[in-house]
Amino acid sequence: MSGRRSRRAILSGAAGLAAAALLPQARGAPAARSRVILDNDYSGDPDGLFQLAHHLLSPSVTIPLIVGSHIHPNDFMDRSTVQAEHAATVAGTLAGLLGVTPPPILAGRNTAPAPGAPPQATPAVTRIIAEARRTDTRPLYYCAGAGLTDLAEALRIAPEIGRRITLVWIGGMEWGDLLPGVPPRTDPEYNLTIDSAAVETVFNASDVTIWQVPRNVYRQLTIGMAELEAALAGAGRAGAFLLDALQAVRGRFPDGLGETYILGDSPLVTLTALQTPYEPDSASSDYVVRPTPKLGPDGRYLADPRGRPMRVYRAIDTRLTFTDLFAKLRAAARQGAAA
Repeated sequence: MSGRRSRRAILSGAAGLAAAALLPQARGAPAARSRVILDNDYSGDPDGLFQLAHHLLSPSVTIPLIVGSHIHPNDFMDRSTVQAEHAATVAGTLAGLLGVTPPPILAGRNTAPAPGAPPQATPAVTRIIAEARRTDTRPLYYCAGAGLTDLAEALRIAPEIGRRITLVWIGGMEWGDLLPGVPPRTDPEYNLTIDSAAVETVFNASDVTIWQVPRNVYRQLTIGMAELEAALAGAGRAGAFLLDALQAVRGRFPDGLGETYILGDSPLVTLTALQTPYEPDSASSDYVVRPTPKLGPDGRYLADPRGRPMRVYRAIDTRLTFTDLFAKLRAAARQGAAA
């Protein structure tokens, strides 16, 4: 018996030493496994700012470019004529508050191009094309939380880059067959209407692989304000900035929008930075694969059995999304305070 205990003790001690030797490496930041271009209306709905902060604090992705994009003309979120420029400025401000060195931040087009206008090789579009053409074995995700103007412009100039890009898009109407028993909505979806022609270009005239998070699914990212305020209380200057941006929008409505808010752009992080450790994929979120439809001007899906395969997400892992976001914001605040 004593011999067995001794052997067990030796083996247990050896295992403990081995685990201790591995522990520092396990706690280190992981290497980036994918590339993500971020494209969002950072001067619009503040849910995009939460997504940006989360992506900037996620070491499993490398961000070669951030594009500030436009929303609707005279939109109450930003009534200026330089919405994309404002978006780029706000993105830079948030990065500074997080204490991170941001990648290039470029303003996209401030408005959707006029119908029939030729594409413009703006600095943002040129950088998108260059990154898609760059030799890199890691997948390239184009994470868009608003319109698709700048991606569509890049595809019109260099259509061959489409096969190198996976678009993760927060936008589009519900799919009736994925909502059994629920009356379908008929009103166009907000992000699609920012530039419906650009969305048609991506769906109807490109080789881009699409991962779509439609309206009913991104609305699943609803969080109580009590939880959000408690979580951001320990998130330093960046947390205060995020909460102020959100409260500024809520203050525009007589009822303050009730007790919740929708961080609808956060699935962009869940589906890219928070993939599974083995065989990386967004396995904790549910989706179906179907042929990419043609998209009509009104945003409705027109079946195309020969369309390339696309993913339509049906559910997002909200627990993973929110707990990871708040943990990273608190950690960044602690590091900033200690610096």
